[in-house]
Amino acid sequence: MWWSPRPASQQVQATTPVPAQAFRFAAPVLPTPVALIVARWLARLVVLVVKLPFRFPVAVAAAVASFLVWRAFGWITVAVAWSLVDVGLLVWWRRWPVSFRRWVGLRVLAAWRWWWVYARQWQPVLVVAGLAETYQERQYLPRIRRVTCSAWADRVRVRLVAGTTPADFENRVAELAHGFGAPSCRVTVLGPRDVVLEFPRWDTLAEPIAALDVPTVPDLGALPVGLQEDGTPWRLRLHGTHVLVVGVTGSGKGSVLWSAIRAMLPALEDGTAQVWAVDPKRMELSYGRSLFARYADTGEAAVALLEEAVAQMRERAERYAGRQRSHTPTTEDPFTVVVLDEVAFLTAYHPDRDVRRRAENAIATLTSQGRSVGFCVLAALQDPRKEVMNLRNLFPDKIALRLDEASQVDMVLGEGARDRGANAHLIDSTLPGVAFVRLEGSPMPVRVRAAYVSDDDIDTMTANHAPTSSSGLCAVGGAA
Repeated sequence: MWWSPRPASQQVQATTPVPAQAFRFAAPVLPTPVALIVARWLARLVVLVVKLPFRFPVAVAAAVASFLVWRAFGWITVAVAWSLVDVGLLVWWRRWPVSFRRWVGLRVLAAWRWWWVYARQWQPVLVVAGLAETYQERQYLPRIRRVTCSAWADRVRVRLVAGTTPADFENRVAELAHGFGAPSCRVTVLGPRDVVLEFPRWDTLAEPIAALDVPTVPDLGALPVGLQEDGTPWRLRLHGTHVLVVGVTGSGKGSVLWSAIRAMLPALEDGTAQVWAVDPKRMELSYGRSLFARYADTGEAAVALLEEAVAQMRERAERYAGRQRSHTPTTEDPFTVVVLDEVAFLTAYHPDRDVRRRAENAIATLTSQGRSVGFCVLAALQDPRKEVMNLRNLFPDKIALRLDEASQVDMVLGEGARDRGANAHLIDSTLPGVAFVRLEGSPMPVRVRAAYVSDDDIDTMTANHAPTSSSGLCAVGGAA
């Protein structure tokens, strides 16, 4: 019929794309000559042979030496030599186990972990985690540069693909930790396209830590209060800073407070340091009340204590003006630590609006002006939201114990802390005292655990280390 298509014409279907979409340009696929494939594999073999002495110098040197001895003296001499080496290593391991572990054990472990854990699973883990990049139908992966092992963790140094950032890894720490079978993962930036992934092999802070020994000469800038994840002492700085401790009920805030007080005991005894305590619950700090130069357990008494601290701070600043810029603890001008347990009671929960206003003004004044003249605020808090505590940014050093929500991690430790591995919201409820610490000037959170100071330890502290000047200075329930 007249409307029928001509024999040479093309019939257009309803699903046919418009002419502008009908063309797709693709690179032609050409068969690769066998000679090029063989040459590529030979080039890779040459590169591997050249790199081996630099990557595994001891193993390559041992293999070359064994080969030369075999060629010169025969296989019996090689067997005798290796037997002597084995005996020497055994003696080294038994006689000097620490140095053997450092120079031999951890290096062998690093080589094994590199090959068996990371190199073998590198591509599938990164592809599934979304860290592999594709360009012109070719896949690019970050490259492992080096793997080192410490007593507790693996450190994988990685060179990033050009055009990517460390934030890509920071946003995938959970996927990387699960992919390589580690409890957690943290990212450290060393330079452009150079990052280190830290994978703990086990939880070194799983066991409770008993109360630490009282130091003979306390360092108020580095008080031992627990252990870090790498096994080194966790030293808390109080002199010259302010510290905010945040955690839900039962997370171990009391362990941090009492460990810090315990580490200061000699300074409290000789009068070069003082603790002014505010304890609205009357259950935590009241147990060691005789250790404190000032004590308050009601809203009105707490505000009076804080305002007295502000008055002394201003009087000291007036004396220091034009004469000295930093504070040295003395009996005349002692280092004063204002310990605030459940500070939200004063800033948000107290029914008297005037008390809340006065308390907030006093805390803001102490935290903004006090550290240069020897005043420190050590505050404990459960809820870090702004409407509860809007003075968080005035505390340079922050400690995040177990938290309720993931969003609270960045509220306490600052933006990006959770992306760097500070998963305080995932701390197990059976691990009180475990926390992440972010210090002033350092973006990297450190996992720590505070020592547990028991009631018996506090009894011993009050019996043996109570300052002689504390009598008559305590304010209880608002009475001076």
